[in-house]
Amino acid sequence: MAAGYLEILRARHAARLLAGTLVGRLPNATAALAIVLFVRAQGGTYSLAGALAAVYGVANAVGQPVLGRLVDLHGQPRVQLPAAVASAVAMAAFAFAGTGPLPSAYVCVAAAGLFTPPLEGGLRALWPSVLGAGERVHTAYAMDAVAQEVMFTVGPLLVTLCVSLWSAQAALLVVNAVGVLGALSVVVSPPSRAWRSAPRAAHWLGALRSPGLLVMLAAFLFVGIALGSITVASVPYADGHGGDVVYGWLMAGLGLGALLGGMVYGARRWTGEPTRRLRVLVALLAVCYLPLMLMPGAVAMVVLAVLAGVFLAPVIACAFVLVDRHAPSGTVTEAFSWLVTTFTVGASVGTGLAGPVVEAGGALWGFAVPGVAGAVSLLVLAVTGRVLAAPGGDTVIAAGSENDPNRAAEPRFSSGDRA
Repeated sequence: MAAGYLEILRARHAARLLAGTLVGRLPNATAALAIVLFVRAQGGTYSLAGALAAVYGVANAVGQPVLGRLVDLHGQPRVQLPAAVASAVAMAAFAFAGTGPLPSAYVCVAAAGLFTPPLEGGLRALWPSVLGAGERVHTAYAMDAVAQEVMFTVGPLLVTLCVSLWSAQAALLVVNAVGVLGALSVVVSPPSRAWRSAPRAAHWLGALRSPGLLVMLAAFLFVGIALGSITVASVPYADGHGGDVVYGWLMAGLGLGALLGGMVYGARRWTGEPTRRLRVLVALLAVCYLPLMLMPGAVAMVVLAVLAGVFLAPVIACAFVLVDRHAPSGTVTEAFSWLVTTFTVGASVGTGLAGPVVEAGGALWGFAVPGVAGAVSLLVLAVTGRVLAAPGGDTVIAAGSENDPNRAAEPRFSSGDRA
């Protein structure tokens, strides 16, 4: 199973790019937790902590596609590193100023979210340059999805460790400083410095002018809703079956399931049309959410949480392939950033939607939300199958161009950077 991943990691620059991206995204992965812990340490209320975390999330959702477009226009080093530094400086200002005055706190948190560098989209734009064409890139997408699950599991542990050893303020400062180092490691690498986006047609919609990409975003909005709703529905269940410890195990079970599913998916060479494969994976994802409504004892529920997470990473990895296919020429970083933004917004909507549902019908109906959201995502993919099956990219594709499906991807290094 690990052979395919080891082959990818042995490729020149691959391990460095993956590690640097994960470290660089650490501030974003831990921002909500770090903000909440810091606000509480300052004596603020949970309402204030939640509001500041929400402002960060909204600003991040706005900033990712904007910065992604700038990366496509001006290259990675000119955008990624300045953005990482600006985000870290804003969060450091928040850490030193605290929650008063409140307008200053909101401005700092919003700036930190807005300038979060689009490292995730940037890495996926780099894979074809580093690995060439074909299945190796698809395997890298799966490995990427698996690595994200590891980061979102380890990141909160690092924050709580910093808080226990030093303080919540130190956690904010350390995590964001480490994030800048991760971004620096990526942008000074030869692939990042040499990468150039393909020529693009001038259009104010950018990547959003692609019908196929719009379909993917619509489908993934509901995948995000499903995931966000589980985190809320699990709270009342845990309250009745052991409290915070059980809740932590449920969330860990979801992450473990995604980790295992992504590893298995990436270890196999897939043939056939990715559009059909994505529909199958989304259908399996929706079906695996339904057993959560059984709400058995804590141990069995953790097992069901693992099952619920199994198809998440494969769905994400398969989506990367289709986003790459449908991104108009010269907009690949922006397109991947839109997917990240849509998934994040969906998770926030799911969190807000599940709250009233749980209050009205309890945890049972809360766990029904992810199944319904998964079904709607599948419906979107089913009724738009012809759009996704059509050739991706711009309407007119020149032979040998970035979006020519018959062209093998070629590394975009200068001669001095080749192995």
